[in-house]
Amino acid sequence: MEENEGKEKKQKKKMQPKRWLAGFLGIFLAELAGCMALVIWVDPFFQYHKPLAWFPYLVDNQVNQNPGLAKHMDYDGILIGSSMTASFNTDWFEELMGMKTQKLSYNGSYPKDLSNIMQLVFDAKGDQVKAVYMAVDQSTFSADPEETKFPVTDYLYDDNVFNDVPYLLNKDVLLDYILRPLADRKDASDWAELYKPWWTDEYYNKANVLMYYEAAEEKQEEEALAADYFKDAVEENLQKNILPYIEAHPETEFYIFYPPYSILFWNDVTREKELEAVIGRLEYMTERLLNYENVHVFNFLGKEDIICNLNNYADYMHYHKNVCRYITECFTTGENELHPENYGQAFDEIRTLAMSYNYPAIWDDWYDTTPRYGEE
Repeated sequence: MEENEGKEKKQKKKMQPKRWLAGFLGIFLAELAGCMALVIWVDPFFQYHKPLAWFPYLVDNQVNQNPGLAKHMDYDGILIGSSMTASFNTDWFEELMGMKTQKLSYNGSYPKDLSNIMQLVFDAKGDQVKAVYMAVDQSTFSADPEETKFPVTDYLYDDNVFNDVPYLLNKDVLLDYILRPLADRKDASDWAELYKPWWTDEYYNKANVLMYYEAAEEKQEEEALAADYFKDAVEENLQKNILPYIEAHPETEFYIFYPPYSILFWNDVTREKELEAVIGRLEYMTERLLNYENVHVFNFLGKEDIICNLNNYADYMHYHKNVCRYITECFTTGENELHPENYGQAFDEIRTLAMSYNYPAIWDDWYDTTPRYGEE
């Protein structure tokens, strides 16, 4: 009997570590399952469903959150492009055009970034997309057509739920996009102003712009770039990243606009002897786009009352929300729209302005009090 009891005790001692390990694994797996369930329920990157009405979502990660917004939000139109679209309020599109619009900006976006998000949008919504509002930074159309601004998180851009583990078991997702917004609801994003810049009104002034602006190095001995210097690169980017969507969706209206960079942009272009090449790039791109009936091209690059007043800017390129409002209004009025018969003159006027502007005089009055656009 004593011998049997001794054997039983030994067996129990051997079993204890196994039971402890099994218990630990059970708790660990239950915690993992709980974390995954929480991420799926809240879904801060919108991979599985629309936002919960009560949750204070923080939307500040364009690369990782735009795919889910494209797949699951309700919209008739989209606003895409670089940070040139960041200060737009999408409520304006509904107010002025009755178009429920989703902002899907990518700061510093290349044409491939525009293509990636349009692919998701049209795959998810198809003919429901009535309008695409696209800011075109014409300089990026000289880039490699496969180049993106940031690495694409493939598992968020596809429809394969089995590769979503890096999202479902992600410490940053759990802490920064679920627990932190719950702890401090004031960080919740305004759905109409997603990706809004941090600049407040006091940053939009000439003195601030000039403080941080460094003029491009002046090229004196080099030859100026030819007018067709960028033509092949523009054509390749259009063919691979933009025109396929325009051609595949003739029922969708594409409103493409050239943002109003400040006059300092043209100072850099002239100093670098690229004026004819930049104008040539714009002319060629416009000519190609205007071949399509569902494309409307708007040009704000030569809008002097905007670009020559540096109080409209926070730096030499990023403009105040009042300018964004004006651009939105132009989509309804047709002001600044380019047509086959007027785009040549429009770019001639920009060429003349860029060549004749008195750039040194910009520095004569750092504290210019000219009202910002829309505040006269």
